[in-house]
Amino acid sequence: MAAAVIDQPDGATLVAFERQARQQGSGIEALGLEGTWMLQCVWSKGSLRPSPFSNWGLRGLRARLQIDRTTSHSLQITNAVTLGPVELRFRGEGNLAGRRPLLIFGFNRMELTAWGQTLLQRQLPSPAPRRQPFFALIRRDASGWLAARGRGGGLALWALRDQEPRCQG
Repeated sequence: MAAAVIDQPDGATLVAFERQARQQGSGIEALGLEGTWMLQCVWSKGSLRPSPFSNWGLRGLRARLQIDRTTSHSLQITNAVTLGPVELRFRGEGNLAGRRPLLIFGFNRMELTAWGQTLLQRQLPSPAPRRQPFFALIRRDASGWLAARGRGGGLALWALRDQEPRCQG
C-alpha cells in the first residue's frame, strides 16, 4: 500500500503555530504522540528555510522517533537511524510537562544492530536534570505531522510512518 501524501506548512507557518502554542498551549497529549514518526524536515535555529542537506541525509538514514505510552504521562522513546542492514537506536523514557507541553526525555541505552543481530549495547549515563533534552511541542496535525523545537533551537517536522509530507521551503 502506498503512503498517503500530505502537505505540510512551511517554516514561517510553523513559527506562527509556535507563537500560538506559546500563548495558548498546543493541546498535545501523550495519546496523540504514539506511533513511529519519520523525520521529514529540519530548520536550523533562526532559519525559515529547511536545511536541504540535513533533510536529504536524515530521510536517507530513515531517522525516526518511536513513541509508546507506558502510563497517561510516561512515554517510552526510541530514536533510530538505519543504513542498509545497520541500525543505531537510542532508547529511554520521557514525559510531558507544562501547557505547551515539553516532551522531556533521556536515553539510557544505546544499541547497534546489523542483520538483526545486536553488535553493541551500552547503558548511557543520565543527563543532569537541567541538561535533559526536550522537544517543545508546537502542533500535532490530524493529517499526520508533528512539529517541535528542540533544546538546541532547531525546528523539526515528523510524519507518521504511513504518511509522506512534502517538505516546503
